[in-house]
Amino acid sequence: MSRFITITLDSRGVSCRARLLEAEAPRTCAAVWEALPLTAPVFHGKYARNEIYTLLPRFGQDPGKENTTITPIPGDVCWFTFDGADLGNPAYGYEAQEDHRDAGQGGIIDLALFYGRNNLLINGDQGWVPGNVFAEIVEGLPQMAQACQDVWMGGARGKTLTLARADG
Repeated sequence: MSRFITITLDSRGVSCRARLLEAEAPRTCAAVWEALPLTAPVFHGKYARNEIYTLLPRFGQDPGKENTTITPIPGDVCWFTFDGADLGNPAYGYEAQEDHRDAGQGGIIDLALFYGRNNLLINGDQGWVPGNVFAEIVEGLPQMAQACQDVWMGGARGKTLTLARADG
C-alpha cells in the first residue's frame, strides 16, 4: 500500500499530495518518512529553473544515490545532500540565520519540489547535481505551480515549506 505526504506553502495556504516512490527509492523514502513533519524556510531555484526547496540540518541515515535524475519533471520531489562547503558561495543568497551549512550533523539536506518543465540540475560551482526522486505529486500540482510562481515573483523571504505525513 502506498504512503503519501503533503507539501504545503504555509503562508500561501496551498498544499499538494505526493506518493512516496518506495520501490524506486526505498532508503530515501524511509529517511524522509521517519523525519516528518518538517518545516523550514522555502527558497525558489535559481539555476534548476522551476523548483522550490527547503534546506534542513542533516537527519537520519544518508540514503546515498537511488532513482537519481538531473532532469526532473513536473511533480518530482527530490532529495539532495550537500556538505557545508557546497553552498558556501554568497551568490546563492542564503541569509546567515537561514543557512544550515554548519548544522550539527554536518551538511544539509535539500528537499525540492519541481513544478514545471525544462529543469536541469547543474550548478556553476559544482557541475551536475543529481537528486534522488523519492515522491511524485498526485494531487494539487496546478495550484502548487501557481503558488510556486508567486514565490518566484513575490519573494520567499520569511515563507516556509512544510512536509508532513498524509492519510492513505
